Amino acid sequence: MTSFTPPSTPMTPDEALALLKDGNRHYLDGNPLRPHLTGAERRAALAHEQRPFCVLVGCSDSRVSPELLFGRGLGELFIVRNAGNVVDLAAMGSIEYGVAVLGAPLVVVLGHERCGAVQAAVDVVEKDTTYPGSIGQMIEPIIPAVLRARRDGEADLLDRSVRHNVRRIVERLRTTEQMLLEPQRDGRLKIVGARYDLDDGNVEFFE
Repeated sequence: MTSFTPPSTPMTPDEALALLKDGNRHYLDGNPLRPHLTGAERRAALAHEQRPFCVLVGCSDSRVSPELLFGRGLGELFIVRNAGNVVDLAAMGSIEYGVAVLGAPLVVVLGHERCGAVQAAVDVVEKDTTYPGSIGQMIEPIIPAVLRARRDGEADLLDRSVRHNVRRIVERLRTTEQMLLEPQRDGRLKIVGARYDLDDGNVEFFE
């Protein structure tokens, strides 16, 4: 069994991205998660310190489990999840913590096929649908992505909205969040978008 030791030198953004891509390939091939990433030795090694190599902003959808679809284990992904992978104040603070405090060299914003939160935003735009409680407020940030996708045409509106939602968030993180600008300029951080396909399990990266 391979034991876990933190890397002696920081992982580069490209190395981190390559790990995710490799993990998704293993997931597609049906290979199980490697035992050394989840066992007792790993848990003990991480008890007092974590050094995740990726901050992953994903949707709460129960079908989209980042550790499984990327074949990763304990201590590797710093995950921020909510419906529609929206970046609100709490999510932004979590991203900044993962990068500035934990030193993660990669941020991935992961949308997915047939996202229910994005569909709700589409229904607001297309059907003037209203939602009870806090649901309406939750999906408000997704509406600009739907409007942009609708300008591109009516076909596949939901999937285009999913992609635009991811790209809008990535652009915001890359250009407007001060704590993320310097590590990007120094080459210590990469921010990319991605889309998970529910049908075939493939993760498509927008680099």
